[in-house]
Amino acid sequence: MHHVNKYFNQTMVIEALKMSFYKLNPKQLIKNPIMFVVEVGMILTLILICFPDIFGTSYLSRGYLITIFIILLITILFANFSEAFAEGRGKAQADSLRQAQSNLTARLVEENGAYRIVNATELKAGQNIRVENGETIPADGVVINGLATVDESAITGESAPVIKESGGDFDGVIGGTLVTSDWLEIRVESEAGTSFLDKMIALVEGAERNKTPNEIALFTLLTTLTIIFLVVIVTLYPIASYLHLILPIAMLIALTVCLIPTTIGGLLSAIGIAGMDRVTQFNVLAKSGRAVEVCGDVDVMILDKTGTITYGNRIASEFLPVNQQMLEKLIVAAYMSSIYDDTPEGKSIVRLAKQMNINELPKDIGGTYKPFTAETRMSGIITNEISVFKGAPNSMINLVKQQQGNIPHNIESLCMDVSSKGGTPLIVIENNVMLGVIYLKDVIKDGLVERFAELRKMGIETVMCTGDNALTAATIAKEAGVDRFVAECKPEDKIKVIKDEQAKGHIVAMTGDGTNDAPALAQANIGLAMNSGTISAKEAANLIDLDSNPTKLIEVVKIGKQLLMTRGALTTFSLANDVAKYFAILPALMMSTIPEMTSLNIMHLSSPKSAIISALIFNALIIVALIPIAMKGVKVKGYSIDRIFINNMLIYGLGGLIVPFLGIKLIDMIVQFFV
Repeated sequence: MHHVNKYFNQTMVIEALKMSFYKLNPKQLIKNPIMFVVEVGMILTLILICFPDIFGTSYLSRGYLITIFIILLITILFANFSEAFAEGRGKAQADSLRQAQSNLTARLVEENGAYRIVNATELKAGQNIRVENGETIPADGVVINGLATVDESAITGESAPVIKESGGDFDGVIGGTLVTSDWLEIRVESEAGTSFLDKMIALVEGAERNKTPNEIALFTLLTTLTIIFLVVIVTLYPIASYLHLILPIAMLIALTVCLIPTTIGGLLSAIGIAGMDRVTQFNVLAKSGRAVEVCGDVDVMILDKTGTITYGNRIASEFLPVNQQMLEKLIVAAYMSSIYDDTPEGKSIVRLAKQMNINELPKDIGGTYKPFTAETRMSGIITNEISVFKGAPNSMINLVKQQQGNIPHNIESLCMDVSSKGGTPLIVIENNVMLGVIYLKDVIKDGLVERFAELRKMGIETVMCTGDNALTAATIAKEAGVDRFVAECKPEDKIKVIKDEQAKGHIVAMTGDGTNDAPALAQANIGLAMNSGTISAKEAANLIDLDSNPTKLIEVVKIGKQLLMTRGALTTFSLANDVAKYFAILPALMMSTIPEMTSLNIMHLSSPKSAIISALIFNALIIVALIPIAMKGVKVKGYSIDRIFINNMLIYGLGGLIVPFLGIKLIDMIVQFFV
């Protein structure tokens, strides 16, 4: 969470206050029908202040009308401030990102190999540029030559540099990042205004933010309720005339504002914007508000074992010989097969062999190294005198059988023992003789058991996909606490897993980083791509994790659920408020003409005028009081869905009924001295 406090400062508050007044423009406010009704009421009140008798005899003092006008203005400003403040956080992050691409130049590689300095805005897709140590990469592209470390902290907030080189899944570079060693030759993939950084700025700035389907549905409901309350208020006027009850237009305007759902109407946009902002605080880029919202509906989460559930680098922890006399020979052979192996697993085997204090470890091996491939599933070395290999059990057994070698009777049990512990077995052979097994241990990430248990309470099922055999997968799944697993799962199999879950009516989320993950990321309802991954993976996904941490998917799903629950909780509170205000204010207005309504005036408000002013003040203050909840979201940690529902109904439902009675009465006790 690199940006949690970075975008909360005095300047942002001042800018939000300025925007609050700018948003008073009816062209801006009409986007929110509820607050637009409040503004129309405010304008009518201003007309009454200037021309008191325009709608007939005025029974209210100019001072009282001015008070109503000011309270209505403050109500709109509070609602505008909540939205402007939420937007301001995104714009502050956009300004920070924009600094990363300002005033950039590029070293363009000409056809003859010469260099020419040009402005970064002049670069075209397909051109080659050279970036050296200490220079900023001017555009998105792919490394075609060279190897260097790149500081991506301007984009991701992560200070540790990453290695970029040509070939593989990690050759993509982002404009605005800094080369911190050596040099890179890059083929430009984007032109000015279309880079990944430009897209990030547009997204976090919210310039093209569209309402999600749920927001539209809720806005439609709230607008319908507003129309219903308007009809109720309009019919009150002829009823009041028939009963010889004096109900001035200004009081009807104030009553309208009190009864329509202004609380949620003023906070709804802020809730949606704040939801996207909370995602960016976790360094995740959401391509749309819809993506964050769909996260709230996720009920199946598909997770890779490697890098998500385990740390990704399996560590050699033990050598298991076929018999004890073979131990030293096994260690030497394992060391020789791994001495040129640059993988983390290979390095850990060399490290473990050295720790065993074997005197016979060779120093100058020579020979030809055979790297691991997906086809052979083994690696090793061949010299004039010896051939040593390590690899997956099935591959090694088949190799020995093909060369008419012997299979030790206990080799399978050794492999089974390693798999049953959640590890990965590698068989070591020397000159077609099986010496034993290397135990590669998968290390489960800390805290995952508790987090998966929390997701289970929230109604989310976790599914682990792994290329391991069923026995190893079952052990790791049990240790990590996931609900189900899919063993021997290749990248292309994930799309079938996703489709199967979707066919059952589930909303599915998954993570990925490679080109082979792109189809599955596109198929999933929520796809979280790693920023370190390929361009195709990032284009297919609807969320991008700038820290390239696959476990971030868990946090994003929780934020999505928090967004939906916050919107539901505050809507419940707002509607409960309206019901309470209706029964609090109406009896106070009517009891002078209809004595029977005195018994309903349970709050004993001092006068109709005081009742209206008190309700208006409460209406404005409650928006301010709920802004922190709209921005931070309601608490959901550690609770089941049923428990959260009950809590929200008690706090925001029952609380929404009780708080107006208490608040309006308290304000009335103060206001009666001034009205």
